[in-house]
Amino acid sequence: MAIRKSRPPIDRGLNLADYVGEGFLYLGAGVTVLLQLAEPGVGHGVANHSTVLNRPLDRLRTTMTYIYCVTLGTDDERRALVKMVNQAHVPVKSGPDSPVSYNGFDPDLQLWVAATLYKNGQDLYERFLGPMDDATAERLYQQSAIYGTALQVKPEMWPPTRADFERYWQGKLDELTIDDHVRAFAHDLFSGREAPLPIRLAMPLNRWITRGLLPTRLREELHWEWSPRDQRLFDALLTVLPPVYRLVPRTIRWLPARYYLAEMRRRLSSGRRLIDEREPAGVA
Repeated sequence: MAIRKSRPPIDRGLNLADYVGEGFLYLGAGVTVLLQLAEPGVGHGVANHSTVLNRPLDRLRTTMTYIYCVTLGTDDERRALVKMVNQAHVPVKSGPDSPVSYNGFDPDLQLWVAATLYKNGQDLYERFLGPMDDATAERLYQQSAIYGTALQVKPEMWPPTRADFERYWQGKLDELTIDDHVRAFAHDLFSGREAPLPIRLAMPLNRWITRGLLPTRLREELHWEWSPRDQRLFDALLTVLPPVYRLVPRTIRWLPARYYLAEMRRRLSSGRRLIDEREPAGVA
């Protein structure tokens, strides 16, 4: 009997706006944050200026509003959001005694933040919805530049091809490091001690999934343990979860995205700020 060859994925015209609202992307929130914090400029900037430890839900709203606005919002909505993000970034800068130099308007730091959003989104897409054809992967990659170019990242800073991006990504991974200051902040963040009760209850599972998605070296720099049993359970979870997820109607999978977009539009129509004035670290 002839062996039937699997067909390569077909370009179905998928765009970033067609999947950015998928709920599975929230599984990557923790690893995305930690990859950002492992860039010393981002890590010290967030640890020194963000109020995320005291107001995690507001911080989540701010970050997700940014992602959904730049990909799904109108031009006017994007302009309003970017103006507020820029205002929030004004006080984010290192002092004369800081061991690390940083500035909220540094395009290189913003490029890294944008890269983590793209990379983890692409990884989770393929885990949950299957492999992309080359045309789709390239299109989504080019469209993902908006995460950075909406702010101070110039279009030419975004690596021109996916191959160029992989070289940039691997080079950055080799440079990342987590010092004592950022490690203490990350441990506080993932302890959830200051968070509302629902977040505290969910934090052990979130922390475990994040450990599983992290590169080994960064997991070790955070002093987080990961056993062969953990890896087996993690592999089993990511075998079972995607087919179950695909059974959920898209209208339900997109509920968080629709909620945050609706909340953004309510705030804009009523003249309220999209970013709380107490949150000086913007979206990074």
